[in-house]
Amino acid sequence: MSIKGRIFGTVVGAAGLAAAAGAVGIARQNRVIGNRAAGEQVAFGELHSPARVVVTDDAVDLHVEIDEPEDFGGRPATDDDLTVVFVHGYSLNLDCWHFQRAAYRGQVRTVFYDQRSHGRSARSDEEHCTIEQLGDDLRRVIEHTVPGRCVVVGHSMGGMSVISLAEQHPDLFGDTVVGTALISTTAGGLDAGRILFPMLPLGLGGRFVGRAVRTLDRGHRVVDVARSWGHAVADVFTDRYAFGDDVPQAMVEFVYSMLNATPFAVVADFYPAFATLDHFDRLEALGRVPTSIICGTEDKITSIGHSRKLHSRIPGSSLLECEGAGHMVLLERHKQVTAELDDLLSLAEGEDLR
Repeated sequence: MSIKGRIFGTVVGAAGLAAAAGAVGIARQNRVIGNRAAGEQVAFGELHSPARVVVTDDAVDLHVEIDEPEDFGGRPATDDDLTVVFVHGYSLNLDCWHFQRAAYRGQVRTVFYDQRSHGRSARSDEEHCTIEQLGDDLRRVIEHTVPGRCVVVGHSMGGMSVISLAEQHPDLFGDTVVGTALISTTAGGLDAGRILFPMLPLGLGGRFVGRAVRTLDRGHRVVDVARSWGHAVADVFTDRYAFGDDVPQAMVEFVYSMLNATPFAVVADFYPAFATLDHFDRLEALGRVPTSIICGTEDKITSIGHSRKLHSRIPGSSLLECEGAGHMVLLERHKQVTAELDDLLSLAEGEDLR
Protein backbone atom coordinates (compact mmCIF):
# COMPACT_ATOMS: atom_id res chain seq x y z
CA MET A 1 0.00 0.00 0.00
CA SER A 2 3.00 2.33 -0.23
CA ILE A 3 3.35 5.12 -2.74
CA LYS A 4 6.52 5.13 -4.77
CA GLY A 5 6.51 8.90 -4.94
CA ARG A 6 5.03 12.12 -6.15
CA ILE A 7 6.80 13.94 -8.93
CA PHE A 8 5.77 17.51 -9.51
CA GLY A 9 5.85 19.74 -12.57
CA THR A 10 7.71 22.95 -13.10
CA VAL A 11 4.79 25.35 -12.67
CA VAL A 12 3.57 24.02 -9.32
CA GLY A 13 7.18 23.84 -8.18
CA ALA A 14 8.90 22.34 -5.18
CA ALA A 15 6.07 23.17 -2.77
CA GLY A 16 3.97 20.59 -4.61
CA LEU A 17 0.34 20.19 -5.49
CA ALA A 18 -0.71 19.19 -2.00
CA ALA A 19 0.91 22.23 -0.35
CA ALA A 20 -0.60 24.64 -2.86
CA ALA A 21 -3.98 23.03 -2.46
CA GLY A 22 -3.74 23.19 1.31
CA ALA A 23 -3.01 26.91 1.23
CA VAL A 24 -5.99 27.55 -0.98
CA GLY A 25 -8.19 25.37 1.23
CA ILE A 26 -7.20 27.23 4.40
CA ALA A 27 -7.88 30.57 2.73
CA ARG A 28 -11.34 29.52 1.61
CA GLN A 29 -12.09 27.36 4.68
CA ASN A 30 -13.88 24.84 2.49
CA ARG A 31 -11.24 22.27 1.60
CA VAL A 32 -12.78 19.02 0.37
CA ILE A 33 -11.60 15.93 2.21
CA GLY A 34 -13.23 12.77 0.92
CA ASN A 35 -14.39 10.14 3.40
CA ARG A 36 -11.90 7.59 2.17
CA ALA A 37 -13.35 4.64 4.09
CA ALA A 38 -16.98 5.25 3.13
CA GLY A 39 -17.01 2.84 0.19
CA GLU A 40 -15.92 -0.03 2.41
CA GLN A 41 -19.28 0.13 4.16
CA VAL A 42 -21.37 -0.27 0.99
CA ALA A 43 -21.59 -3.25 -1.36
CA PHE A 44 -20.10 -2.80 -4.83
CA GLY A 45 -22.64 -1.61 -7.39
CA GLU A 46 -25.09 -0.25 -4.81
CA LEU A 47 -24.36 3.48 -5.15
CA HIS A 48 -26.86 5.14 -7.48
CA SER A 49 -28.96 8.26 -7.95
CA PRO A 50 -32.02 8.83 -10.14
CA ALA A 51 -31.18 8.29 -13.81
CA ARG A 52 -30.95 11.17 -16.24
CA VAL A 53 -30.33 11.17 -19.98
CA VAL A 54 -27.93 13.28 -22.00
CA VAL A 55 -28.34 12.95 -25.76
CA THR A 56 -25.14 13.06 -27.82
CA ASP A 57 -24.61 14.87 -31.11
CA ASP A 58 -25.45 11.66 -33.00
CA ALA A 59 -28.56 10.93 -30.90
CA VAL A 60 -27.17 8.29 -28.52
CA ASP A 61 -28.77 8.35 -25.05
CA LEU A 62 -26.16 8.46 -22.29
CA HIS A 63 -27.13 7.23 -18.83
CA VAL A 64 -26.16 9.92 -16.28
CA GLU A 65 -26.40 10.07 -12.49
CA ILE A 66 -25.76 13.14 -10.33
CA ASP A 67 -25.07 13.07 -6.60
CA GLU A 68 -26.29 16.40 -5.21
CA PRO A 69 -24.68 17.22 -1.85
CA GLU A 70 -27.99 18.11 -0.20
CA ASP A 71 -29.36 14.64 -0.95
CA PHE A 72 -26.68 13.13 1.29
CA GLY A 73 -26.57 15.54 4.21
CA GLY A 74 -24.52 18.35 2.66
CA ARG A 75 -25.43 21.95 1.93
CA PRO A 76 -27.16 22.69 -1.37
CA ALA A 77 -24.70 23.28 -4.21
CA THR A 78 -24.62 26.65 -5.93
CA ASP A 79 -23.54 27.58 -9.44
CA ASP A 80 -20.25 28.79 -7.96
CA ASP A 81 -19.39 25.37 -6.51
CA LEU A 82 -17.30 22.82 -8.32
CA THR A 83 -18.84 19.82 -10.02
CA VAL A 84 -16.65 16.73 -10.46
CA VAL A 85 -17.33 14.68 -13.61
CA PHE A 86 -16.10 11.07 -13.57
CA VAL A 87 -15.44 9.22 -16.86
CA HIS A 88 -14.96 5.44 -16.73
CA GLY A 89 -12.77 3.16 -18.81
CA TYR A 90 -13.08 0.54 -21.56
CA SER A 91 -15.56 -2.27 -20.89
CA LEU A 92 -16.40 -0.84 -17.46
CA ASN A 93 -19.27 1.40 -16.33
CA LEU A 94 -19.91 4.21 -13.87
CA ASP A 95 -19.97 1.77 -10.94
CA CYS A 96 -16.16 1.53 -11.12
CA TRP A 97 -15.95 4.84 -9.22
CA HIS A 98 -17.41 3.12 -6.14
CA PHE A 99 -14.92 4.38 -3.57
CA GLN A 100 -14.60 7.90 -4.94
CA ARG A 101 -18.38 8.22 -5.21
CA ALA A 102 -18.85 7.15 -1.61
CA ALA A 103 -16.05 9.44 -0.43
CA TYR A 104 -17.51 12.62 -1.91
CA ARG A 105 -21.22 12.08 -1.26
CA GLY A 106 -22.61 15.03 0.69
CA GLN A 107 -19.44 17.08 0.18
CA VAL A 108 -19.22 17.94 -3.51
CA ARG A 109 -21.51 17.73 -6.52
CA THR A 110 -20.49 14.72 -8.61
CA VAL A 111 -21.55 13.49 -12.06
CA PHE A 112 -21.19 9.91 -13.29
CA TYR A 113 -22.16 8.55 -16.69
CA ASP A 114 -21.85 5.40 -18.75
CA GLN A 115 -19.92 5.98 -21.96
CA ARG A 116 -21.67 5.10 -25.22
CA SER A 117 -22.36 1.39 -25.65
CA HIS A 118 -21.33 0.75 -22.04
CA GLY A 119 -23.40 0.10 -18.96
CA ARG A 120 -26.90 1.53 -19.17
CA SER A 121 -26.19 3.87 -22.08
CA ALA A 122 -27.53 3.16 -25.56
CA ARG A 123 -25.51 1.32 -28.19
CA SER A 124 -23.56 3.34 -30.70
CA ASP A 125 -22.99 2.47 -34.31
CA GLU A 126 -19.47 1.30 -35.06
CA GLU A 127 -18.63 4.46 -37.03
CA HIS A 128 -18.91 6.63 -33.91
CA CYS A 129 -16.92 4.36 -31.58
CA THR A 130 -13.92 6.68 -31.65
CA ILE A 131 -11.90 8.60 -29.08
CA GLU A 132 -12.86 11.83 -30.85
CA GLN A 133 -16.53 11.03 -30.40
CA LEU A 134 -15.99 10.22 -26.72
CA GLY A 135 -14.48 13.69 -26.28
CA ASP A 136 -17.56 15.22 -27.88
CA ASP A 137 -19.78 13.09 -25.64
CA LEU A 138 -17.96 14.43 -22.58
CA ARG A 139 -18.53 17.97 -23.82
CA ARG A 140 -22.27 17.27 -24.05
CA VAL A 141 -22.32 15.84 -20.53
CA ILE A 142 -20.56 18.95 -19.20
CA GLU A 143 -22.93 21.26 -21.07
CA HIS A 144 -26.00 19.55 -19.63
CA THR A 145 -24.88 18.78 -16.07
CA VAL A 146 -22.38 21.45 -15.00
CA PRO A 147 -23.85 24.88 -14.10
CA GLY A 148 -20.47 26.52 -13.47
CA ARG A 149 -16.96 25.08 -13.17
CA CYS A 150 -15.86 21.46 -13.08
CA VAL A 151 -12.98 19.08 -12.54
CA VAL A 152 -12.94 16.12 -14.94
CA VAL A 153 -11.56 12.75 -13.80
CA GLY A 154 -10.94 9.98 -16.35
CA HIS A 155 -9.70 6.41 -15.99
CA SER A 156 -8.15 4.47 -18.89
CA MET A 157 -10.41 5.11 -21.92
CA GLY A 158 -12.05 7.80 -19.81
CA GLY A 159 -8.68 9.55 -19.57
CA MET A 160 -8.44 9.37 -23.35
CA SER A 161 -11.88 11.00 -23.48
CA VAL A 162 -10.57 13.86 -21.32
CA ILE A 163 -7.53 14.28 -23.57
CA SER A 164 -9.84 14.29 -26.60
CA LEU A 165 -11.98 16.98 -24.96
CA ALA A 166 -8.86 19.10 -24.41
CA GLU A 167 -7.78 18.65 -28.03
CA GLN A 168 -11.15 19.41 -29.63
CA HIS A 169 -12.54 21.96 -27.17
CA PRO A 170 -9.56 23.79 -25.63
CA ASP A 171 -11.74 26.86 -25.03
CA LEU A 172 -13.37 25.05 -22.11
CA PHE A 173 -10.09 24.76 -20.18
CA GLY A 174 -9.38 27.46 -17.64
CA ASP A 175 -12.97 28.70 -17.67
CA THR A 176 -15.38 25.79 -17.40
CA VAL A 177 -12.89 22.95 -16.83
CA VAL A 178 -10.56 24.07 -14.02
CA GLY A 179 -8.83 20.79 -13.24
CA THR A 180 -8.28 17.29 -14.60
CA ALA A 181 -7.13 13.90 -13.37
CA LEU A 182 -5.78 11.26 -15.76
CA ILE A 183 -5.74 7.81 -14.17
CA SER A 184 -4.05 4.75 -15.75
CA THR A 185 -4.25 6.18 -19.25
CA THR A 186 -2.25 7.34 -22.24
CA ALA A 187 -2.35 9.65 -25.26
CA GLY A 188 -0.83 7.13 -27.66
CA GLY A 189 1.83 4.51 -28.27
CA LEU A 190 -0.40 1.79 -26.87
CA ASP A 191 0.12 -1.86 -27.75
CA ALA A 192 -3.60 -2.18 -28.36
CA GLY A 193 -3.67 -5.97 -28.33
CA ARG A 194 -2.69 -5.99 -24.67
CA ILE A 195 -5.97 -4.27 -23.78
CA LEU A 196 -7.75 -7.51 -24.68
CA PHE A 197 -4.97 -10.02 -24.09
CA PRO A 198 -2.45 -8.50 -21.64
CA MET A 199 -0.77 -11.88 -21.21
CA LEU A 200 0.72 -11.59 -24.71
CA PRO A 201 4.36 -10.46 -25.05
CA LEU A 202 4.77 -6.81 -25.97
CA GLY A 203 4.43 -6.25 -29.70
CA LEU A 204 2.51 -9.39 -30.52
CA GLY A 205 -0.86 -7.77 -29.87
CA GLY A 206 -0.65 -5.26 -32.67
CA ARG A 207 0.24 -7.91 -35.24
CA PHE A 208 -2.21 -10.65 -34.37
CA VAL A 209 -5.05 -9.37 -32.22
CA GLY A 210 -6.64 -7.07 -34.79
CA ARG A 211 -7.37 -9.98 -37.11
CA ALA A 212 -8.56 -12.11 -34.21
CA VAL A 213 -10.94 -9.39 -33.01
CA ARG A 214 -12.52 -9.09 -36.46
CA THR A 215 -12.95 -12.86 -36.67
CA LEU A 216 -14.42 -13.16 -33.18
CA ASP A 217 -16.74 -10.20 -33.74
CA ARG A 218 -18.50 -12.08 -36.52
CA GLY A 219 -19.46 -14.68 -33.95
CA HIS A 220 -19.77 -12.35 -30.98
CA ARG A 221 -22.85 -14.09 -29.52
CA VAL A 222 -20.88 -17.32 -29.26
CA VAL A 223 -18.02 -15.40 -27.66
CA ASP A 224 -20.38 -13.92 -25.06
CA VAL A 225 -21.68 -17.37 -24.14
CA ALA A 226 -18.15 -18.75 -23.89
CA ARG A 227 -17.19 -15.89 -21.59
CA SER A 228 -19.94 -16.85 -19.16
CA TRP A 229 -18.80 -20.49 -19.22
CA GLY A 230 -15.24 -19.47 -18.47
CA HIS A 231 -16.05 -17.50 -15.31
CA ALA A 232 -13.49 -19.24 -13.12
CA VAL A 233 -10.68 -18.77 -15.63
CA ALA A 234 -11.72 -15.16 -16.24
CA ASP A 235 -11.55 -14.46 -12.51
CA VAL A 236 -7.92 -15.54 -12.50
CA PHE A 237 -7.04 -13.30 -15.44
CA THR A 238 -8.99 -10.36 -13.97
CA ASP A 239 -7.10 -10.69 -10.70
CA ARG A 240 -3.73 -10.98 -12.43
CA TYR A 241 -4.09 -8.22 -15.02
CA ALA A 242 -6.42 -5.68 -13.39
CA PHE A 243 -4.58 -5.59 -10.07
CA GLY A 244 -0.97 -5.55 -8.95
CA ASP A 245 -1.25 -6.80 -5.36
CA ASP A 246 -3.62 -9.21 -3.65
CA VAL A 247 -7.09 -7.70 -3.32
CA PRO A 248 -10.33 -9.03 -1.81
CA GLN A 249 -12.17 -11.58 -3.93
CA ALA A 250 -15.23 -9.32 -3.92
CA MET A 251 -13.21 -6.66 -5.75
CA VAL A 252 -12.09 -9.15 -8.40
CA GLU A 253 -15.68 -10.31 -8.89
CA PHE A 254 -16.85 -6.70 -9.12
CA VAL A 255 -14.44 -5.88 -11.95
CA TYR A 256 -15.20 -9.16 -13.70
CA SER A 257 -18.94 -8.44 -13.56
CA MET A 258 -18.45 -5.12 -15.34
CA LEU A 259 -16.17 -6.60 -17.98
CA ASN A 260 -18.47 -9.56 -18.56
CA ALA A 261 -21.52 -7.31 -18.95
CA THR A 262 -19.93 -5.57 -21.95
CA PRO A 263 -20.85 -7.45 -25.16
CA PHE A 264 -17.89 -8.52 -27.25
CA ALA A 265 -19.34 -6.58 -30.20
CA VAL A 266 -18.78 -3.38 -28.18
CA VAL A 267 -15.24 -4.48 -27.33
CA ALA A 268 -14.58 -5.01 -31.05
CA ASP A 269 -16.16 -1.69 -32.07
CA PHE A 270 -13.74 0.34 -29.93
CA TYR A 271 -10.60 -1.73 -30.52
CA PRO A 272 -9.44 0.16 -33.68
CA ALA A 273 -9.52 3.47 -31.78
CA PHE A 274 -6.75 2.28 -29.45
CA ALA A 275 -4.60 0.91 -32.26
CA THR A 276 -4.40 4.33 -33.97
CA LEU A 277 -4.27 6.62 -30.92
CA ASP A 278 -1.51 9.26 -31.17
CA HIS A 279 -2.30 12.48 -29.29
CA PHE A 280 0.85 13.23 -27.26
CA ASP A 281 1.38 16.42 -29.26
CA ARG A 282 -2.14 17.69 -28.50
CA LEU A 283 -2.02 18.20 -24.74
CA GLU A 284 -1.57 21.99 -24.59
CA ALA A 285 -4.94 22.79 -23.01
CA LEU A 286 -4.29 20.44 -20.09
CA GLY A 287 -1.32 22.57 -19.05
CA ARG A 288 -3.65 25.51 -18.41
CA VAL A 289 -5.29 23.89 -15.38
CA PRO A 290 -4.13 21.76 -12.44
CA THR A 291 -3.69 18.24 -13.79
CA SER A 292 -3.01 15.16 -11.68
CA ILE A 293 -1.68 12.00 -13.33
CA ILE A 294 -2.09 8.75 -11.39
CA CYS A 295 -0.92 5.22 -12.21
CA GLY A 296 0.11 1.96 -10.57
CA THR A 297 3.68 0.85 -11.10
CA GLU A 298 2.47 -2.66 -12.02
CA ASP A 299 -0.14 -1.58 -14.57
CA LYS A 300 -0.04 -4.20 -17.32
CA ILE A 301 -2.48 -2.39 -19.63
CA THR A 302 -1.27 1.22 -19.71
CA SER A 303 2.13 0.87 -18.12
CA ILE A 304 3.67 3.50 -15.86
CA GLY A 305 5.78 4.78 -18.77
CA HIS A 306 2.65 6.22 -20.38
CA SER A 307 1.86 8.27 -17.27
CA ARG A 308 5.44 9.48 -16.99
CA LYS A 309 5.33 10.60 -20.60
CA LEU A 310 2.05 12.46 -20.01
CA HIS A 311 3.62 14.16 -17.00
CA SER A 312 6.62 15.24 -19.06
CA ARG A 313 4.36 16.69 -21.75
CA ILE A 314 1.89 18.57 -19.51
CA PRO A 315 3.58 21.53 -17.79
CA GLY A 316 2.66 21.91 -14.13
CA SER A 317 1.14 18.46 -13.86
CA SER A 318 1.67 16.20 -10.85
CA LEU A 319 2.43 12.50 -11.03
CA LEU A 320 1.37 10.00 -8.37
CA GLU A 321 2.92 6.54 -8.75
CA CYS A 322 1.24 3.91 -6.58
CA GLU A 323 3.81 1.22 -5.83
CA GLY A 324 2.67 -2.27 -6.72
CA ALA A 325 -0.79 -1.32 -7.98
CA GLY A 326 -2.28 -2.38 -11.30
CA HIS A 327 -4.63 -0.90 -13.89
CA MET A 328 -7.58 -0.67 -11.48
CA VAL A 329 -5.63 1.58 -9.13
CA LEU A 330 -8.81 3.59 -8.44
CA LEU A 331 -10.08 0.52 -6.55
CA GLU A 332 -6.84 -1.11 -5.42
CA ARG A 333 -5.36 2.09 -3.94
CA HIS A 334 -8.58 4.03 -3.53
CA LYS A 335 -7.47 5.91 -0.43
CA GLN A 336 -4.34 7.26 -2.13
CA VAL A 337 -6.28 8.10 -5.29
CA THR A 338 -8.97 9.95 -3.34
CA ALA A 339 -6.32 11.82 -1.33
CA GLU A 340 -4.75 12.99 -4.59
CA LEU A 341 -8.16 14.08 -5.86
CA ASP A 342 -8.71 15.98 -2.60
CA ASP A 343 -5.58 18.02 -3.35
CA LEU A 344 -6.62 18.55 -6.95
CA LEU A 345 -10.09 19.78 -6.01
CA SER A 346 -8.74 22.20 -3.45
CA LEU A 347 -6.25 23.62 -5.92
CA ALA A 348 -8.93 23.89 -8.61
CA GLU A 349 -11.21 25.71 -6.14
CA GLY A 350 -8.62 28.47 -5.96
CA GLU A 351 -8.32 28.98 -9.71
CA ASP A 352 -10.88 31.79 -9.72
CA LEU A 353 -8.85 33.70 -7.09
CA ARG A 354 -5.76 34.11 -9.28
